[in-house]
Amino acid sequence: MATRIRLQRHGRKSYAFYSIVIADSRAPRDGKFIEKIGTYNPNTNPATVDLNFDAALAWVLKGAQPSDTVRNILSREGVYMKKHLLGGVAKGAFGEAEAEAKFEAEAEKKINEVKAKALAEKKAAEAAEKAAAEAPAEEATEAPAEEAAATEAAAE
Repeated sequence: MATRIRLQRHGRKSYAFYSIVIADSRAPRDGKFIEKIGTYNPNTNPATVDLNFDAALAWVLKGAQPSDTVRNILSREGVYMKKHLLGGVAKGAFGEAEAEAKFEAEAEKKINEVKAKALAEKKAAEAAEKAAAEAPAEEATEAPAEEAAATEAAAE
């Protein structure tokens, strides 16, 4: 039986959210599934993902093929990084403890990048608001001078 990790659509029109499920590849998109391993809501900013990491890793190791979107989600959550490190442990390149340390370091790095990006976006939004607040004040002081110049030109 060929298993797929894919999204199962729920929600109303134009407001979809998805369950991440393990299903037989021949089953309908929203039909029968083997196991539900998480949810994905693209309507929030940023999109929220609630994933059972251990179940996802177990199914990937068993050979379940993810859809394109689910592959991106699993990669972002670190499932493929963990699979890669477990492959190194199986080959004897390094030990289980070292693999866990590398995984934790990578997860910490990813968390710091997300925090830095959120902080940069917040600063950019504040700067845009400040610039927008200053722009109308400048336009108000310039407007009477322009009107006076226009009336002088009309009088001549």
